[in-house]
Amino acid sequence: MNRADFLYDVAVVGGGIAGLSAATFAARSGNRVILLEQSNDPGGRARTKNIDGFFFNLGPHALYRGGRGIQVLSELGVEVSGKPPIISGAYAVRNGSKHAFPSGFMSLLTTSLFGAGAKFEAAKFLASLFKIETRDIMGVTLGDWVDSNILHHEVREFFHSVFRISTYSNAPRLMSAGTALRQLQLAFTKNVLYLDGGWQSIVDGLGRAALNAGVTIETGSRVQSIDVDQTGLLSGLQLASGTWIDTRSAIIAASPEVAAALAGERAESLKRFAAKAIPVRVSCLDIALRRLPKPRALYAFGMDQPFYMSVHSASARLAPEGGALIQLAKYLSPDDSEGAGAEVELEGALDLIQPGWRNELVYRRFLPDMIVTNALTEARSNGTEGRPSVAVDEVPGLYIAGDWVGPEGLLADASLASARQAAESAIATRAEAVAV
Repeated sequence: MNRADFLYDVAVVGGGIAGLSAATFAARSGNRVILLEQSNDPGGRARTKNIDGFFFNLGPHALYRGGRGIQVLSELGVEVSGKPPIISGAYAVRNGSKHAFPSGFMSLLTTSLFGAGAKFEAAKFLASLFKIETRDIMGVTLGDWVDSNILHHEVREFFHSVFRISTYSNAPRLMSAGTALRQLQLAFTKNVLYLDGGWQSIVDGLGRAALNAGVTIETGSRVQSIDVDQTGLLSGLQLASGTWIDTRSAIIAASPEVAAALAGERAESLKRFAAKAIPVRVSCLDIALRRLPKPRALYAFGMDQPFYMSVHSASARLAPEGGALIQLAKYLSPDDSEGAGAEVELEGALDLIQPGWRNELVYRRFLPDMIVTNALTEARSNGTEGRPSVAVDEVPGLYIAGDWVGPEGLLADASLASARQAAESAIATRAEAVAV
């Protein structure tokens, strides 16, 4: 097969939201771009399954309204619709008992979750939240920071719960306090959106943007290796099918392990990062109901247990008229083995908040061990400041993107911000090659 038949300016490996975004940005600059996705459909963990009008995301998803991700989507012309959750009336659960979740001043004053002294401390902390300089504590663990700055045990417990909700992480003795507090500040600034039609709406929008920009999207195409020439420059991609993609610039939008394997032996820094990266994981229970037994019981958060429950269909169009879609999650610690026992725990939480739900059940799905993000932002690595940059320095012309790349944000914000930056770098590499 003639290699010239498969000549591209930029090749993107991985068809999740980072890969789709990076490919679109690169193509909009006039480059010939190919996106290679090994599964049969693009989208990765952002895909949504429609079952009889119930839209199931792969676990609970939320888009931060004040984050970098929504800005990047807007640049690409991808519009999102949905509403933020209004958690007044939510429950905090401790020792199997329900308490009013302190989501505002009045609920903080009246909740039975805290005594008088703890209420005062919680209010004082919330009032000073935006005065905290997060950059200064990137290298401090969240657990150490909470222990040093919050006196009452029940207030510590409450804020650990809030940190789990905003970061999806349950590793306070490892996670960077600066990263966690920055994410909490972002959550308190503009809240989040639950999306109509699920996150597939983002995938579909990005797919249209990519095709409109001229990106060639090849699904069912697994990249076997990324090759370099005798001078160490990137020369092309070898597919498992035997096809060769000739390119001098490539972006890997995949996990650290996949990126390190494809980058090869030269990429020592990438290999080291992949070897120490700790995935952030959750167990998920998704429940579709004909109707909601307790219409006002929409949210619950575990204080002494790391769980979350939200009726996502209360904010977004995710269920048929009158129906309800509930998503529950247990935030797994790094040493939790595949969410052992999580299904029973999450069912018990739902029994407490929505008694009678089993009589209204239409469909259920349990995902015992879902990766939320590919690498915990650890204090030992200085939080987000210690993540890899988009350029793989040992392989000129090779770039990476994903939720574990670059200094900006967490979750989808990190994926989309790094995708944009990786595309800009790939475009620059192409321009330099043309100039030479």
